[in-house]
Amino acid sequence: MNIFQQLQELATPCLVLDEARMLKNIAGLEERISSLGVKLRPHLKTAKSIDVANRMLANGNGPATVSTLKEAEIFAEAGVKDIIYAVGIAPQKLDRVLAIRKKGCDLAVILDSMAQAEAVIKASEKAADPLSVLIEIDCDGHRSGLAPDDQNIAELGKLLCAGEANLKGIITHAGGSYTAVGNEALAAFAEQERNAAVKAAGMLTKAGLPCPVVSVGSTPTSHFAKDLSGVTEVRAGVYVFFDLVMAGLGVCSKDDIAISVMTSVIGHQKEKGWITVDAGWMALSQDQGTARQAVNQGYGVVCDMEGRVMDDLIVSSANQEHGILSTRSGSRRRLPEIAIGTKLRILPIHACATATQFDGYQVIPVQKDGEIQYWPRFRGW
Repeated sequence: MNIFQQLQELATPCLVLDEARMLKNIAGLEERISSLGVKLRPHLKTAKSIDVANRMLANGNGPATVSTLKEAEIFAEAGVKDIIYAVGIAPQKLDRVLAIRKKGCDLAVILDSMAQAEAVIKASEKAADPLSVLIEIDCDGHRSGLAPDDQNIAELGKLLCAGEANLKGIITHAGGSYTAVGNEALAAFAEQERNAAVKAAGMLTKAGLPCPVVSVGSTPTSHFAKDLSGVTEVRAGVYVFFDLVMAGLGVCSKDDIAISVMTSVIGHQKEKGWITVDAGWMALSQDQGTARQAVNQGYGVVCDMEGRVMDDLIVSSANQEHGILSTRSGSRRRLPEIAIGTKLRILPIHACATATQFDGYQVIPVQKDGEIQYWPRFRGW
């Protein structure tokens, strides 16, 4: 039984991962970041899978990035020893951070306020464990962090160094790059991100403070940065799978997208121009991240079972367990005749949001004459 016959046997909806596409994505970014003279610190939040992480991390020990403490716990238990928890630290989470560190993982936290710094110092003193800390910088007005020329950067650094904490440096994330389209715009965002991080690092070094780490990163900027002078590492996560948001920005093509949701046709509403499938927003997520892009992909792009895009056929609407397929608005293509029971695959709008709807991946192996594998993933915080 070949791979696609094996897929036909699976219950739907399910999450399908093309291992060959994933490995190509991983190798591509590793090569690019290496050529710019810095190291890659993969973000494991998209995958949430030890099997995938083992392929993302050139060294199984790390370095790695996470977005939840559950991720930190699971990956530390799996042997990752160098992790940044890249969400501003809440004081009530510090005991959990210390418990992870006690097991041999250098788990670093990030912060942008005196209140957070004081909590970190207090927890470090109590545990006799100098917590590793990075100061978060806002490089684009997207969310948290201090402005790169804020005098509080040096003040925070002085407070941390005077207390029982280990100041590791600066961290920033160009989340606003998800609105930039095209090579020039993405390259400009990458330079804006780099410049902000380097300027903030200078605030520490001018004050005589340590700054061994200058950490930047997002999937769009990591693929379009031309110069990373002054940066020590790059973080990225969704590149492992890619998605339609990234394709809409020009970061990847649809053929690079490594995950899809397999679904079954369960009905027709021909007078409405609809085909109904058993993958609604509980399988695809409610993310409509392409709605503001030049081409709105609805809730996902429809492919045949071999992963070939069916032109202009998208998931135009989604209920809890029902997806509605129709031709894209303005298309002159006729709705295809697709029989009840036919299985299709849907490319995700946002890989992180879609993947988290499932407990595991049905993996198409690199060797297409092999067998479908199952890689578990986890959810929660």
